[in-house]
Amino acid sequence: MSFMASASRQVFTVLLLGCSLLFLGGCSGGKAASVPPPPVVEVATVVQQDTPIYSEWVAILDGYVNAQIQPHVSGYIIRQNYKEGSVVRKGDVLFQIDPRPFKAALDQAKGQLAQAEAQLGKARLDVQRDTPLAQARAIAQSQLDTEIQAKLGTQALVQAAKANVEQAQLNLEWTQVTSLINGIAGIAQVQIGNLVGPSSVLTSVSQVDPIKTYFTVSEQEFTDFHRRFPTEQSVAEQRKRIPLQLLLADGSVYERPGTIYFADREVNPATGTIRIAGVFPNPNNLLRPGGYGRVRASAKTQSGALLVPQRAVIELQGSRQVAVVGNDNKVSIRPIMVGERVGKFWIVTEGLKPGERVVVEGLMKVRDGAPVKAVSADSAKAGG
Repeated sequence: MSFMASASRQVFTVLLLGCSLLFLGGCSGGKAASVPPPPVVEVATVVQQDTPIYSEWVAILDGYVNAQIQPHVSGYIIRQNYKEGSVVRKGDVLFQIDPRPFKAALDQAKGQLAQAEAQLGKARLDVQRDTPLAQARAIAQSQLDTEIQAKLGTQALVQAAKANVEQAQLNLEWTQVTSLINGIAGIAQVQIGNLVGPSSVLTSVSQVDPIKTYFTVSEQEFTDFHRRFPTEQSVAEQRKRIPLQLLLADGSVYERPGTIYFADREVNPATGTIRIAGVFPNPNNLLRPGGYGRVRASAKTQSGALLVPQRAVIELQGSRQVAVVGNDNKVSIRPIMVGERVGKFWIVTEGLKPGERVVVEGLMKVRDGAPVKAVSADSAKAGG
């Protein structure tokens, strides 16, 4: 029995040793745990350059000139001579008022003028005939004096009659209601047969080439601009150098730049803003009064501004950070201060230096102090 037990212990020991060797051999023969490679991120370089600062304001379009068409005389409309919404020229007849009463008044005034001229002719003959007689004392001087006064009186009657003829002629011409300007005629406010007078508005005509845009800027913006350009001449010159862009309702940019036309005389006390008028060329009549858009302009330029893409900036609890990749390709999470937005960029006022690299793609992969494989965002796009 003792021999059998001893043999069993030896076999167990050999098996245990073999298993141990196999285990050790497996451990020594396996590969060591591999370290994952650093994540690939796209980076952009912090750029320093003089940068124009753009602002945008809501704009309302209006005609360069808006003329209300009103008659000078009272009468009945007998004809509309224009197509609503069409282009009309200055002097084009838009409406015709019944001219017959005015033609009759003109004929009557002409008759009164002829009568006054006949009386003046007789008075002149009387004075011409009796002047030598009075000098020869053949008639009393008082008679000649009376005839001279009668002549002066009839001359005055002739002048009054001529004025009545001119007024009657004007009234007859005014029965043709014409456009005061070149522009687009609006919808007629009266119909044929309506009785109209000098207080009636028949339609409106708007000059739309060029066309005005009205927008409001803050009192602070207005004051800042005029502090930088304190004289009237410098303001006028600077306005010419500030092109206005018009963004239409569909988001597109109007192809023709505009200029600042004038600033209103007062600040609105309710809103603290001042009204500015811009002028845009509009040869195709694309822009119409009453339309809305946005006016964009650059009133100042920031020298040596540091620019970073907006997508590189992490906003967290009111603060902003960027992931900076150093020369050793390690990440440093750094707080920054930003100023104005310029297109797709932020202007950085604190926290960065020109030429530093910031992560713009792969921000979720990085952590402070960890290495990364940095690829230029431009080369990454080119490779894609």
